[in-house]
Amino acid sequence: MFKHEKQLFHPVEVEKPNPQYAALMQEQLGGANGELKAALQYMSQSFRIKDPDIKDLFLDIAAEELGHMEMVAETINLLNGHDVDAQSVPVGEIETHVLLGLNPGLINASGYSWTGDYVSVTGDLCADLLSNIASEQRAKVVYEYLYRQIDDKKVKETIDFLLNREEAHNALFREAFNKVQETGSNRDFGTTKAAKMYFSMSEPSPSDNSFSHTNVTPPSFS
Repeated sequence: MFKHEKQLFHPVEVEKPNPQYAALMQEQLGGANGELKAALQYMSQSFRIKDPDIKDLFLDIAAEELGHMEMVAETINLLNGHDVDAQSVPVGEIETHVLLGLNPGLINASGYSWTGDYVSVTGDLCADLLSNIASEQRAKVVYEYLYRQIDDKKVKETIDFLLNREEAHNALFREAFNKVQETGSNRDFGTTKAAKMYFSMSEPSPSDNSFSHTNVTPPSFS
């Protein structure tokens, strides 16, 4: 069960409208690394998790990602201003101005529709956690790119908050992976010599290549 509380997860403001930058922000609303993708991925993965602590973690972060989605949508609203004007967006999606009436849509910065194909679910907790860690890292990268391309201090405050929350989620998923890394697909494989061997296929190889040894160790984020 979910309920909607009217206050935003974090205050959102802009110094002035900027429809071109609103088109860029669409990437974090309806893009492959955006907030909707994260929310539905973590929620979908949670349905079969047996560990109650990790199940709650997935659902808690999924709920927060929905709050982030609302923040991104409100930022886009404020950046779009009040006038439909496709000429104010010389590069990027113009669906907002010709189809959506300035309503933030489930599209990315190029105008492509969000798709469930963005969501990764395997039913294997180790694989899903590694996917989520990578997902949070990619989201951080997108926010970092967005941060560099705006001078609006209010927008930068919002992005800075969201970027730091992605880092928090990343750390939590890493901690969860440490707890289960000897289970599932990590338990079923990695038991023979083949799992601990590195083959140097690049010649000449640096003499101090830190990977060219035979004692490959299991992944750990502790």
